[in-house]
Amino acid sequence: MMHSLKRGCQSGFSLLEMMVAVSILGISLGLLYQAAGGAARTVNISEEYAYAVMVAQTVLADHSTMMPEGESDSGVTEDGFRWQISSNPVVISAEEEPRLHNVRVTVTWGLGRTPRQYSLDSIVPVVVPE
Repeated sequence: MMHSLKRGCQSGFSLLEMMVAVSILGISLGLLYQAAGGAARTVNISEEYAYAVMVAQTVLADHSTMMPEGESDSGVTEDGFRWQISSNPVVISAEEEPRLHNVRVTVTWGLGRTPRQYSLDSIVPVVVPE
């Protein structure tokens, strides 16, 4: 009788090798999960910034001209984005009435977590009452 198997020769994985392989797999999956979660958070933050820019542009478009005394107003969107607009006259010379106003629209959101803010500055003409 001939035995073709030699003693001491192994044909499978040891328990230690399996534990190392499972550990590496677990660490890899954990890192992959963190990366996917981070990407999803980044997309959400980008969408919020884009919405804040749209809110600021809309408020500015609604106030495309100013009365000589300027403007100061605020409000909240349905999504909880708070906006505020304020203006100051652009003084070119002391003899002339201001014909332009510096306008700043500020949008804030995320007050329950990390507060975020976006500001939009522009110059708009003054409407002269007739």
